Amino acid sequence: MAQESALNYLSHGQIPFFRLPQAPGEVPPGTRAVLVGVPTDLGATYQPGARLAPWHVRRVSALVQGYHPGHRLDVFARVPAVDGGNVAFPPFDAAAMREAVEARAAAIAARGAVPFTVGGDHSITLPILRALSRQLGPLAVVHLDAHLDTSGPEIWGEPFHHGTPFRHAIAEGLVERGALFQVGIRGPWGSAADDAPSRGHGGRIVTADEVAERGAAAIGEEIRRALGGRRTYLSFDVDAVDPAFAPGTGTPVPGGLTSREAFAILRALSGTTLAGMDVVEVAPPLDAVDQTSNLAAHLLFEGLALLALANP
Repeated sequence: MAQESALNYLSHGQIPFFRLPQAPGEVPPGTRAVLVGVPTDLGATYQPGARLAPWHVRRVSALVQGYHPGHRLDVFARVPAVDGGNVAFPPFDAAAMREAVEARAAAIAARGAVPFTVGGDHSITLPILRALSRQLGPLAVVHLDAHLDTSGPEIWGEPFHHGTPFRHAIAEGLVERGALFQVGIRGPWGSAADDAPSRGHGGRIVTADEVAERGAAAIGEEIRRALGGRRTYLSFDVDAVDPAFAPGTGTPVPGGLTSREAFAILRALSGTTLAGMDVVEVAPPLDAVDQTSNLAAHLLFEGLALLALANP
């Protein structure tokens, strides 16, 4: 089977995520995970380029094999998965992008599958959370990022840029109160009130310094216990990781997680009921030797492994 999938990807000239079968239309029966791309950086406030991430993350994911030695399981044997293609929308219409992403996430969830989405910038997360919470109710959210992403339109005059998704998600009741965990936060804020939306919703903010002091596995285990079996959405902005390990991102902040710490946090979430996952803000034009795209592919694989652990 592994040899057949490798030959297929070579013969048809397209590289799907992890050499998986392609299903850009209807979700095939029995599918547990659908990987989709959202090629947009309309929400970027600094350096663009994230619209190119789905193609590049697909390309490098072809090198990722399916057995997870840490969890001792064959991820794709436990989780039937497909590459669902990219979400299509007019490339200069952010509102149309949000509508299309929400519709696609809703269609995937309606078939009992879990969406794994590659951005694109972080503005794609809000429509996914809207779709999933409409079907599943308010979700727990584990958000790894250098930034809180609870900004408003004050600076840029745009209410839905990539620094705003969790302000909207909290205000719209998409995130369960007391079930927001933001990890890797660091760097200067605009004001002392930047954390008010998260704190006011009972959120837990874990700085990059706290991860370094207490250990990534301990932080992940603490979050896993606090989740307590809740349906959880995992949102991973690659700028949570230090630019030494993830240079290909539009708003890098020094002093972040190492890639090993990022993996340790995700692996410690073993047993979490995953409702969906995104990896966002990979900007291949700013990358070095596919460093950030490779990291993104492996972060996706870690998320798929979490789903596999819950699907014996």
